[in-house]
Amino acid sequence: MGITKTELFTANQNQLAAWAKVLGHPARIAILQRLIQHDSCFCGSLTEELGLAQATISQHLRELKEAGLIKGTVEGTSVCYCIEPKAWAKAQAAFTKLFNAYKSLGSECC
Repeated sequence: MGITKTELFTANQNQLAAWAKVLGHPARIAILQRLIQHDSCFCGSLTEELGLAQATISQHLRELKEAGLIKGTVEGTSVCYCIEPKAWAKAQAAFTKLFNAYKSLGSECC
């Protein structure tokens, strides 16, 4: 397996790539959509809603949390998650900047 040379890229490029990677799984997108829909801390079970095993959902939640896009709290046996607003706004701005950088000239390229 090759070694990635992240030091060749800017901190912004590495951060954008990390967010893109964590957003690259449909289960994580579904989890984020559910959290956005709930519009507050979600303490329910995602297993029935998504049809995935609890261990699988836990893994996806962990990756979303490590990427900083969500935050969670443990209260007894209950775990609550919600969107992390500052990180979410930062990710949104970074992706918007990337997509807005392309200015189509209206002609075919290749």
